[in-house]
Amino acid sequence: MLRCGQSWLSLIFIMEEWFLYLIRCADNRLYTGITTDVARRFTQHQRGKGAKALRGKGELTLVFSTPVGTRSEALRAEYRIKQLTKRQKEQLVAGELAFEAMANAPQTP
Repeated sequence: MLRCGQSWLSLIFIMEEWFLYLIRCADNRLYTGITTDVARRFTQHQRGKGAKALRGKGELTLVFSTPVGTRSEALRAEYRIKQLTKRQKEQLVAGELAFEAMANAPQTP
């Protein structure tokens, strides 16, 4: 049900499935991002139209993506991933670290 002042467009935005993804740069760095369309966003990054952090970084490889739910959940998951060490991110990419366990783990101060 729509709330007062809420449009159908905003409701669709809320209900849209969001994804978290990791891209490996040519220098072996890992970039973390969120989107509703991984293929479209990865193409933007490859064409230099995405995040400035990836521009001029050579060949980019999409190494991980997973659905995470709402935009709010995606933002929280992105923050959690960015707090991981490089080794933990590599374990996530290799399938040695379960995304669900990591994303739902309690945060330490």
